[in-house]
Amino acid sequence: MTNIHQTSGRWQLGLALSTITVTLWGILPIALKVTLQKLDVYTVTWFRFLVAFVLLAIYLKVRGQLPTVTKLRSTPSKLLAIAIIFLAVNYICFLKGLALTSPANAEVIIQLAPILLGAGGLFLFQERYTLVQWLGVSVFILGFTLFFHEQITNLITTPNTYLLGSGLVVLGAVTWATYALAQKQLLRSLSSTHIMVIIYGMCALIFTPFATINTIFTLNIFYLLVLLFCALNTVIGYGAFAESLEHWEASRVSAVLASAPIITLISVDTVSAIAPDLIEPENITFIGIFGAILVVFGSMTIALGKGN
Repeated sequence: MTNIHQTSGRWQLGLALSTITVTLWGILPIALKVTLQKLDVYTVTWFRFLVAFVLLAIYLKVRGQLPTVTKLRSTPSKLLAIAIIFLAVNYICFLKGLALTSPANAEVIIQLAPILLGAGGLFLFQERYTLVQWLGVSVFILGFTLFFHEQITNLITTPNTYLLGSGLVVLGAVTWATYALAQKQLLRSLSSTHIMVIIYGMCALIFTPFATINTIFTLNIFYLLVLLFCALNTVIGYGAFAESLEHWEASRVSAVLASAPIITLISVDTVSAIAPDLIEPENITFIGIFGAILVVFGSMTIALGKGN
């Protein structure tokens, strides 16, 4: 493949942006789970996209950087449509799956997304792993297996609703990886902010007919703040992710994102200790803690190992 996007080579900036993204995405399942106690998945998704679109559009307008008609005409429309549709499907599948499972379980399964993104980076964008990075992959897989042994067991023994939720998250992972690879190639035509403002606006339009907007006005201040956090998380998290692909290889960005479950579990324990009525605690064994260490070590080895 010759006509592909090339990174800027500023890997330190790419790493910093990826770290911001993984922190926000690690906390997000908890906030979403709390929000789903009061709102349906379509209303939450619509609100997140709408706020993200409005804030980013205002930012670009103030800076005089809104995408021009000429720019839009030169953008591959089919590729842009793929990014829009697949991200919209990802949001709904993940949220529906989260509603039927737990934050930790959903965050475990969604890690298929960065793995698929990394594979896409290797095959589509001609990125390469060194021997050290492949060893990191092996360590990551071992840690992943140990860390989530209890959750994997639950997938086999739990009721059909739990299995359905897990299946929806798997579908969400596939659609997210497809969106991310499409976005990386779109960077040849548009900046990351231009891509995201278009995607946010179109997705907000898609979900408008399905949203029950009046229910938002019935929320108390606490749930309204959590919902607003989910929306801001979208703007900052995806903005940092989109920009990280400008400076770093997709395979390495995916390695950093793979550590999100650890942040989720730490956050679940913290929130459940402070407010047990909001989130149920996750029980982690010694083997799980050891697996978490291996996951982090493997992820960082993949991300920071020198590639071709």
